[in-house]
Amino acid sequence: MGVPCSDLGPEPTGPSSPAPRPVSRRGAIASLAAACALPACATTPPPQPTTARPRPIDIELQALRDADPYLIVSGERLDTARLRRFYERHDFARIWTSRQAQAEALVATVLRAGDHGLDPELFRASVLQRRASLSPLGRDLLLSDAFLSYAQALAFGAVPADRRKAHEALTPDPIDIAAALDFAISRRDPTTFIEALAPATPTYSALRQALRRARAGAIPARQAAEQIRTIEANLERERWLPRALPAERAWVNVADQRLVLVQDDAQVFTSRVVVGDEVPRKQSPEFHTMIEAGFLNPPWIVPRDVVEAEILPLLAREPDYLARHDMVLLANGEIEQKPGPNAGLGLIMFDMPNRFDVYLHDTPDKQLFTRDNRRASNGCIRVQNPIDFAALVMKRPVEAIQEAIAAGGTTRHRLPAPVPVFVTYQTAFAGAGGAVEFRPDFYQRDADLWRALQREGT
Repeated sequence: MGVPCSDLGPEPTGPSSPAPRPVSRRGAIASLAAACALPACATTPPPQPTTARPRPIDIELQALRDADPYLIVSGERLDTARLRRFYERHDFARIWTSRQAQAEALVATVLRAGDHGLDPELFRASVLQRRASLSPLGRDLLLSDAFLSYAQALAFGAVPADRRKAHEALTPDPIDIAAALDFAISRRDPTTFIEALAPATPTYSALRQALRRARAGAIPARQAAEQIRTIEANLERERWLPRALPAERAWVNVADQRLVLVQDDAQVFTSRVVVGDEVPRKQSPEFHTMIEAGFLNPPWIVPRDVVEAEILPLLAREPDYLARHDMVLLANGEIEQKPGPNAGLGLIMFDMPNRFDVYLHDTPDKQLFTRDNRRASNGCIRVQNPIDFAALVMKRPVEAIQEAIAAGGTTRHRLPAPVPVFVTYQTAFAGAGGAVEFRPDFYQRDADLWRALQREGT
């Protein structure tokens, strides 16, 4: 049974907190990071509020400490585990009676969740608007739950990792949300610090601006609605990224069919790429890993599922198919293709361990790069100019890499330092000039993600 809190008796309220004082976003990010020691908030508690602490161990909050399965306030099931972590920091005392101004500021912020492309009902907006009718305890719990869930949505995304599709494997760095909210309410202006949990990338800012224009503009209603859904889905994808992107990174936007290399936060290389086919089992996933090395003259190990789906049917019609393509059927059901200029991985493959077995690599099928539709792989990313890319990440001259390839044999060359690589699916993003650019949703992922962002999708 849940613990209903809306029928508890009234309690006198305390004094309001001082009026908020504005803080810059940059200052908020720096202060929040310093106080919470991001990304390891849990090990460094933020400073305690300067206002007088409420009386310890509120008897009516024992339900949290006693590990009830869940709490219910006005028909809303609250996240008990998250609330418990937050109230533990306050000795299980009520929090908002002595912080009324801060509570009101945070309520107003939550009700503006739509500015981030978020459905305010994800954060109990309707109940928040009639919170005066709740008991003092129920109101305290509801406010805490709403603020924690809003902070978590900004910091990690509104769709929890365990509710995403298997291919949606991007996640930001972990932080302690209870510690972050506790730090925010130790300041006069908690809103700025909570808002600082959202991404500060150029794409996130540009998408928010585009969202405001789309809602206010005179474009046809149906077109506007579609554009708004696209923007909101891509704002969520931005929230799945680390808040501090590495200064050197390889960035694949599958929807844009393009690879970009950034060094010292400046773009130094771009290339067309071939990405996964639109068939569900061949689609390129969204994930983050590290490029550790380059394999020169790599053999191609064809996975069993590809062998069974594509090569075995060919063998039934063309018995000499393996011999013609320098392939050998292995005992485990995989196929190995010998290295060479006509091998499936081309002359170079980048070693970037990941659970999807998706890699960046060369290809002998150069004509694919002349097409607008470059969705032709089994999920891996084929790079148009892989040797130039290798020279940059391996910190070696192009000529040295070409000589090593020409020497023959398969060799592995470790990078001087691993390079982070992000494989994303951004159907709306900030282009070079800062304006939002849109790409076709050829994997049909936006609609499912948008539905998951709505209250009815939870």
